[in-house]
Amino acid sequence: MTATISRSPRSAICLSFLAMMVLAGCATKTTTAPVSETTKPVDVESVVKQKIPASVKDRNSWAKDLATTFKSQGITPSEENICSVLAVAQQESNLVADPAVPNLSNIAWKEIDRRAEKMHIPVFLVHTALLIKSPNGKSYSERLDNVKTEGQLSAIFDDFIDMVPMGQKLFGNLNPVHTGGPMQVSIAFAELHTSDYPWKMEGTVRQEVFTRRGGLWFGTYHLLNYPANYTRPLYRFADFNAGWYASRNAAFQSAVSKATGVKLALDGDLILYNTDKPGSTELAVRKLADKLDMSESQIHRALQKGDNIDFEKTELYQQVYAIAEKKAGKKLPREMLPGITLESPKITRNLTTAWFAQRVDDRRAACMKL
Repeated sequence: MTATISRSPRSAICLSFLAMMVLAGCATKTTTAPVSETTKPVDVESVVKQKIPASVKDRNSWAKDLATTFKSQGITPSEENICSVLAVAQQESNLVADPAVPNLSNIAWKEIDRRAEKMHIPVFLVHTALLIKSPNGKSYSERLDNVKTEGQLSAIFDDFIDMVPMGQKLFGNLNPVHTGGPMQVSIAFAELHTSDYPWKMEGTVRQEVFTRRGGLWFGTYHLLNYPANYTRPLYRFADFNAGWYASRNAAFQSAVSKATGVKLALDGDLILYNTDKPGSTELAVRKLADKLDMSESQIHRALQKGDNIDFEKTELYQQVYAIAEKKAGKKLPREMLPGITLESPKITRNLTTAWFAQRVDDRRAACMKL
């Protein structure tokens, strides 16, 4: 599993400790991922059975769930799309519906203590409150000591917030577990995209994310169910980690740097979300205001479309590239891996979104050869 940087709704998500571990970005529904007109449709269930590793439990169920997912979302049933989903699920969870997270108990306790200290509540009072029995008969403390998966931890926090005044004080109504399931999809994203969900939910959307079918369905939606003019699946994998259109936006930021001489972080975030203050990319674009013949408000409105395919149709997008390419003397790329370093309590190496995307793309390529 990898950490994910958020944008738009995802910016609020990465405030929590588990959100920094594994997230994905959020945006509005559009249409399915385009594929070559020469691509032949395949039987999804049969191909999954062929491609999925023999070591995976319930292989037939994975195949049925992914077939239902593709049909209900109108995803093109191609070998590449199937292998793309399986590659992400394998990278994020080794194709386990609710995978175990190493050291999760310690991570959870540290977060609880951190919140207690931030709110000036004595830690011993919090630990005492956690000794009471939870709805399943075990104490919250005992459940936290033995928690193995994000699904289990999410259930603990749900109970703690609903049943104990201390839970409300520490967390309000916000469960700090923000991602989960076999594709480590954002729960906030899932809650925004339930209209076409093909199965009857017995519980909440949050609980559904931690199931095999729910994790696959919402993860596939985040990976493939939006239009993008990318030349390789590699850039969708980067978007899965960094947010829809992060790869396109990183290339745009590079063009802005070429046009203005301003060095920018190529992170795919064109504006600062949840604030009216301009970010570094917006400030750099403003330097081109005279050449663009656009006001600051017009520039901001155009940049707000950065989480949509229609950003590419704006005068701002087209003019910035024209200015940058004239200055560079060559055509500039419209896609680029975002330069984002991943952060998580679990990560001890210097990992990036580019690393994640390449790892998943390698898995996709291997799947295609089977």
